[in-house]
Amino acid sequence: MNKTHPLHGLSERPQKFTYPFCYEPHPLSVEASRKVRRYVLSHSELRADAENGKMFGVLVVENEATASGFSFLAAYSGLLAGRNDWKWFVPPVFDAQQPNGHFKQTERLLSAINVVVESMDPNDRLAIELKERRKQMSEDLQQWLFRQYHLLNALGEERDLIEIWHDYHSVKVRRKFPYPPGGAGDCCAPKLLQYAYLQGLKPVCMAEFWMGNSTMTVRHDGQFYPACRGKCLPILTWMLKGLEVDENPQEHDPLFFPIGQKQIKLDVVYEDQWLMVINKPSGLLSVPGRESRLSVWSVVRQHYAESEEWALCHRLDMGTSGLLIIAKTREAFVYMQSQFAQREIKKTYVALLDGVIPNVRGTISLPLKADPLDRPRQVVDYLFGKPAETEYEVLSVKDGITRIELCPHTGRTHQLRVHCAHNEGLGVPILGDDLYGHGSRDRLYLHAQEISFCHPITRERMTLRVEPSF
Repeated sequence: MNKTHPLHGLSERPQKFTYPFCYEPHPLSVEASRKVRRYVLSHSELRADAENGKMFGVLVVENEATASGFSFLAAYSGLLAGRNDWKWFVPPVFDAQQPNGHFKQTERLLSAINVVVESMDPNDRLAIELKERRKQMSEDLQQWLFRQYHLLNALGEERDLIEIWHDYHSVKVRRKFPYPPGGAGDCCAPKLLQYAYLQGLKPVCMAEFWMGNSTMTVRHDGQFYPACRGKCLPILTWMLKGLEVDENPQEHDPLFFPIGQKQIKLDVVYEDQWLMVINKPSGLLSVPGRESRLSVWSVVRQHYAESEEWALCHRLDMGTSGLLIIAKTREAFVYMQSQFAQREIKKTYVALLDGVIPNVRGTISLPLKADPLDRPRQVVDYLFGKPAETEYEVLSVKDGITRIELCPHTGRTHQLRVHCAHNEGLGVPILGDDLYGHGSRDRLYLHAQEISFCHPITRERMTLRVEPSF
């Protein structure tokens, strides 16, 4: 069956191919995504699985046989309704699901060994030997599997997953993580590009979108999302070689440049010889990241710090504006950290929600942990997540936008953003949240408005407040 599907809408061809980790979907990709959605919803077996939550992807390619000059390929992440061979979609890069294939046969053998081991005394010498054999077989099988993924790029070059992983990462990372994470190579983008290269099709643009519900991860039905970095960054870096790709749009941000090439004046709200409290602007990192982006800490070190003892007492997300405490001495830092650990520091945020919620006030308790394959995204995990609690109160509602006060009792990464967006929390994302919401705004509408703490030296209770600019 032909895997290409016609596109009828007339749109200008994008000048460059999509940068998959930060993009606005091109109209051609949007039209293709609508067609995929209609197809899935028209097939009951596919619809039932997709309603539980599934990522789909589209790749627009040149096709002179169509009136528009374009057609598209479609893919899903992992399996769909337990299968990876649905004819309308592109095939996997490597099919590990064949029942008589090496992978499935070895899986069955490992399961049989596991049953035997569980029936034995764990201290028995034979049980210990079987455990070691099972462990080694499992590692060998995973390595064998990754070697079967022979991925192409636009230059016609080919490498397997382990080669790609090792070429991308430093020796230090390779020592700690010698192999890619499980499921690498089975996401939408690698499937789509691999099929296009094999068929001699020329990629034009691509996009990935979510269908259905979301439980652990915060995803919204119909929303477009970037490719995951944990699995796909090394793979797509390789597979996109030879294509003229859009630059990372974040690199054009005025705050994105090598440290030391720009000066910035911090908005100081309070200062004495022990503390400095600033009003951090949205778009400024708290601490330096992997890329050459300006941060509060780099500015402090360059233009403010008078000694090596200066330190940030806590952090705010890059998109979050508001009050941030900086200690000037070791003594002040230790005392402030103690207050954070004992939850004696009270913080109040104000946010705009992209919708209306049913309750005026309440408390959200959803345990959180990092998604290791898609950092910095956080997920709700009742088994392994850390407790996270947030009180909220609606301040006003206007034109479908809710102004809300948020008081976190814990300080988990992205706590407020997840608690607002998750369907077991408020179910409405913060306006401008490009990770858990709909993005497409000039900023994240979240502001650390008030902070209350004991001064590390005088022990006086202090409350500082700065109104948001929105």
